[in-house]
Amino acid sequence: MKTSKKGSVNIPHHIGFIVDGNRRWARKYNFPVNYGHKRGYDKVKKVIDWSFKKGIKVLSLYAFSTENWGRSKGEINHLMNLIKQLFDQDLKYFMKNEIKLLISGWMDDPRLSAEIKKIAKEGQRRTKNNKKGIVNLAFNYGGRLEIIQAVKRIVKEKIKVSAIKEDLINKYLWVPGLPDPDIIVRTSEMRLSGFLLWQSAYSELCFIDKYWPSMTEKDVDGVLAEYSRRKRRFGR
Repeated sequence: MKTSKKGSVNIPHHIGFIVDGNRRWARKYNFPVNYGHKRGYDKVKKVIDWSFKKGIKVLSLYAFSTENWGRSKGEINHLMNLIKQLFDQDLKYFMKNEIKLLISGWMDDPRLSAEIKKIAKEGQRRTKNNKKGIVNLAFNYGGRLEIIQAVKRIVKEKIKVSAIKEDLINKYLWVPGLPDPDIIVRTSEMRLSGFLLWQSAYSELCFIDKYWPSMTEKDVDGVLAEYSRRKRRFGR
C-alpha cells in the first residue's frame, strides 16, 4: 500500500485499532465496568478525529467480537446501547465530517436486535456518499467466521475450484474492496484476537502498553513514527 508523505513521516492509508482494556482501566481506577466502556467509546471519537487530521483515510475499529457474547447480560446491553448511539445519535458527526460508515461483522446474527440491524443499515445508507474518510466498524466480528462465511457463499454459488483465488475471496468478505490495513494497533495486549485475519497478512503490528481509554494524540503520533521506521517488503 502506498503512503503519502507529511513532513518526514509516512502516513499509512489504513490503520486498524483493536480497542482493548476498557474494563481493566475501570477496575484500575475503581470505576464501574460500564463507565470504562463509556470512556472507551468517547476515546474512539477522539482517535477518529486525531487520525483523519493527520491524513489517514481509513480506520478499522474492533468494537465488539462474536466472542464478547459470553459476557454478562448487563455489560452486553450497555455495549449495545453505545453501538446504537454511534449508529444513530452520533450519525450527525459522520455527516458533518463527511465520513463513510461501514460495518464488518455478522449482521444476520439472531442475537442482534431488530433495532440494531435497522439503524446499522440506515447509518451505512446515509453516509455512503461521504468522501473524506472511512470508518470500518468491526462489530459482531470474528475473523475466522468471516472467512467461513465467505467460503460458504462461494460453495453455494457453485464457483469452479479453478476460479478460487485471493481476489475472488476478497469479494466475498463482509466489506469487499476495502484496502488491507497498513498497520494494526492494539492497546494493553499483544495478540490479534481474530481481528481482520485475512486482511492482516502483511499488516505491520504495533502494541501499546496502556488501556484504550488512556490513549492520547501523542500515542497516535507515536504509531505514525513507528510505522515510518518500518520497511515493508511484502515477502520480496
